Amino acid sequence: MLFPVIMAGGSGSRLWPLSRQLHPKQFLPLADEQLSMLQATLKRLDGLETAAPSLICNEQHRFLAAEQLRQLGVQQANILLEPVGRNTAPAIALAALQACQQEEDPVLLVLAADHVIQDVAAFHASIAAALPLAQAGKLVTFGIVPTQPETGYGYIRRGQPLEVAGEPQGGYGVAQFVEKPDSATAQQYLASGDYYWNSGMFLFRARRYLEELEAFQPGMLAACRQAMAGAQRDLDFIRVEAAAFAQCPDISVDYAVMEKTSDAAMVPLNAGWNDVGSWSALWEVQSKNDQGNALHGDVLTEFTHNTFVHAESRLVTTVGVDDLVIVETKDAVLVAHKDKVQEVKQIVGQLKDQGRSEHINHREVYRPWGKYDAIENGERYQVKCITVKPGARLSVQMHHHRAEHWIVVSGTARVTIGDSTRLVTENQSVYIPLGEVHALENPGKIPLELIEVQSGAYLGEDDIVRFDDRYGRK
Repeated sequence: MLFPVIMAGGSGSRLWPLSRQLHPKQFLPLADEQLSMLQATLKRLDGLETAAPSLICNEQHRFLAAEQLRQLGVQQANILLEPVGRNTAPAIALAALQACQQEEDPVLLVLAADHVIQDVAAFHASIAAALPLAQAGKLVTFGIVPTQPETGYGYIRRGQPLEVAGEPQGGYGVAQFVEKPDSATAQQYLASGDYYWNSGMFLFRARRYLEELEAFQPGMLAACRQAMAGAQRDLDFIRVEAAAFAQCPDISVDYAVMEKTSDAAMVPLNAGWNDVGSWSALWEVQSKNDQGNALHGDVLTEFTHNTFVHAESRLVTTVGVDDLVIVETKDAVLVAHKDKVQEVKQIVGQLKDQGRSEHINHREVYRPWGKYDAIENGERYQVKCITVKPGARLSVQMHHHRAEHWIVVSGTARVTIGDSTRLVTENQSVYIPLGEVHALENPGKIPLELIEVQSGAYLGEDDIVRFDDRYGRK
């Protein structure tokens, strides 16, 4: 039985403005209209004999992750929360330690939550080929059969064929890990047939990985053991001890273990893999029309070729353009040449430097109880459309600087204001004075939708004093 470990950290800044700090690309339906990239990664496990997955994610994304697992019907998953980002080597160590609490020495299948794999059968076949090597103590990585001289990936140089008990397994030793090459070197790699893209996916026994960490990164392993020893359960989550985990170095599994171990192995994977690291990469895996355009949403084009257009909230039209990426959201528009999409992160940097919020949140913000859309705002007012899931409840709270009006559009609200609680139904409204303790709950079976009008001198989200919160938020 395999123990899947899904690494779901990262911010995906090159896919701004869809991917944002609090709602990054792994939680978005980018390559699939129905499933987020995380959900597609989990669905890809169907047909394999696996235990409940372990998901490693940022503290800020915990409710997004839990909701997307719930939507898939995934039960008993371990959601490990990283208090700070420390790259892949410590994250996998946490998962290995957690898995060893469930089984003596499980085989870990380590996957990224934001990859596209188009041929699931070929993916499963490569896992089957890698399993005997992993069971024999090898630390297996999957080498992507290259289709072009790509300069954006690291490479693995293939070593000698490997056998287990005298039988060939279709895997190879690793002769060398190499950094991202320049164009001429990438051409040479492709022509030689000895080089594969480094996928960042692995298969190995948990205790073998921990043994190699003990040899090459003993301080990291000690910090991870201490962090897990102090871990606490919180709702669906496992919170590791923050101070201990912060002592880990920020280092990838490649640098920490794979480039140092004498037991590294590589199994080829030819399954339509793409790490969707940029808008041009996403365009490559999308279905396209006869003009080479990948179009999403309300889009009209004329004399447009090889262009990616994503329209979220309005009509987008193009005339006489080629090789562009155009992405429209409710609060931002990106227009970039496909050759320059790696530089989108520079725009994100400008947003950070200017103290803006467009790199952090979308206009539509998800919460554990539902979501809100900040429709309009002015100097002393703000209007939101709030959606509360059936059975969910916002925290018992108050505000020092704003009053609120709630108008129910659909569903039924149970509203508490001070010592009074009552039901508010469609087309009814309530007023919450400044400084009044209040709460909102959806007691019904359908989503509750209401319009909230805030007015006051300060309307920031940090003007919330919580007295009781079922989701453990401070």
